[in-house]
Amino acid sequence: MGVALKSWRANEGPKHLILMVWIAINVYLFWSTFMLYFSGSQYYYLHKMLGLGLCISRASASVLNFNCSLVLLPMCRSLLTFLRGSQRVTGRRVRRLLDKSKTFHVVCGVAICVFSVVHVSAHLVNMVSFSVRYSEDFPALNVAQYRGQDPRILIISTVAGVTGVLLVLVLFLMFTASSSCIRVSSYEIFWYTHNLFIVFYVVLMVHAAGGALKYQSNVEAHPPGCVHNNLTSLTNHRVAGEKGAEFPNAPPTVCQEEARFQPHFPQTWLWVSAPLCLYCAERLYRFIRSSTSPVTIVSVVSHPCDVVELRMLKSGFKPRPGQYILLNCPSVSSFENHPFTLTTCPTEKNETFGIHLRVLGDWTLRFSQLLLQQSNSSEILPVMQQRRYPTVHVDGPFGSPSEEVLNYEVSLCVAGGIGVTPFACVLQALFDDWHQYKLRRLYFVWVCRDLQSFYWFADLLCGLHERLWRDNRPDYLNVQLYLSNTQGLQSISEERYRFLSSRLRIGRPKWKLLFQEIGRANQLKRVGVFCCGPKGISKALHTLCNSNPHSGTAFEYNKESFS
Repeated sequence: MGVALKSWRANEGPKHLILMVWIAINVYLFWSTFMLYFSGSQYYYLHKMLGLGLCISRASASVLNFNCSLVLLPMCRSLLTFLRGSQRVTGRRVRRLLDKSKTFHVVCGVAICVFSVVHVSAHLVNMVSFSVRYSEDFPALNVAQYRGQDPRILIISTVAGVTGVLLVLVLFLMFTASSSCIRVSSYEIFWYTHNLFIVFYVVLMVHAAGGALKYQSNVEAHPPGCVHNNLTSLTNHRVAGEKGAEFPNAPPTVCQEEARFQPHFPQTWLWVSAPLCLYCAERLYRFIRSSTSPVTIVSVVSHPCDVVELRMLKSGFKPRPGQYILLNCPSVSSFENHPFTLTTCPTEKNETFGIHLRVLGDWTLRFSQLLLQQSNSSEILPVMQQRRYPTVHVDGPFGSPSEEVLNYEVSLCVAGGIGVTPFACVLQALFDDWHQYKLRRLYFVWVCRDLQSFYWFADLLCGLHERLWRDNRPDYLNVQLYLSNTQGLQSISEERYRFLSSRLRIGRPKWKLLFQEIGRANQLKRVGVFCCGPKGISKALHTLCNSNPHSGTAFEYNKESFS
């Protein structure tokens, strides 16, 4: 139980702590703003007109301001990469917490959508109240021009109403296009709609400056509920009655002057301006960095199962194993940037870096056609013809969870299909010089549906195995290959890949038995578990990491994601 609690605390504790703090701040902002508009003397007359719709709309607006200021920060990739690389600034726990940046971005986005619904609903009620409860005594409070005016007219005739409709439309497009089904089937739609965030923030600041809701600016000279001779006798009688009900022994207060109302100074820009400027500055920096440093395509290799390997050269490019880049090809699309994990990093002997991309979707199909337009072969043959490759821009490198593989003494890397790419660069780094890293034992599990997929990195795996044998460390690398397609007998028959053939198994891994084996061999140690593959594998590994009761070994879970 103690070990399971230790593993759970390492895997879930920090992110749950951050989540609780985030929820607490949201609750505080909502409740404090709600009570301010419910009982604040400067909002007495406005609250009498609008009721709870005022309190809920303003409380949800405070929560929206807070989350709109946070949602951009997790997407500052360069800043997060800098923090990850600063060993003196951040420890492993903090770096693992930074890996949850995308999840936090999604959480803030969902909160924005939920409280936008609350905010819009409350303001729809407010528009009806403005029409039904038109005040003749305080004309400055009114949004409606007369009692009974159509609330729909109020929406389309005010700045706050028109901008609110635009915000709802933009947010709807961004939210629906962010669903996993659209991201997978048509990444282009997700990319273009998500960049509507610029329109969203501009309209949001105009929306906040609409000034539809007003507060009383002379509360001392005109206490709420006071009796004024200029008001109608019916209003005096009603106000005095309300005052008497609240304070039975208090005589009616006489107003020294008429109530004056004015709109609030817009506060939204105070919340969002700093994060928005930071994000825009980061995007500008990344654009300049990617466009000013030319990228040369050195070679293109066509692999089985619609996988293309791309080798490139870029001056001053110094990534770390496990990082990824954003690739842009203007010949395919001028604005789209697609993430690809590096499978090869530059070294002193070889300055090129490489990626493996699988042809899935329109962008990768068009890009691969440009790269292989003179080759119709599906064999593993480099395209050596002298011709001009399409122009590409590389943005990055950016940090990812796979960077931590080399920072554990023991690591377990689990890959599903093309999900092997984050670990290929790690394997290449170990092949170059495994002595310089903290890692002393690596368990590598690779699950594929097609036998031909194992050939993507067959030479690398066999080469690393042979080097470790020469260095008298045969126990350093434990490779397990699983072929999930059980139809027909399949094997790796080439003699040079005999090592992989001996490690190939038909079926799926027995994860619980694997964890028991690792736990017995690495007692009282922390094992880094890294996964890049289908959700089913990821969920199974995550559950085992949190509940493992074996040998006092703590398993720390890290998940890679291409989405």
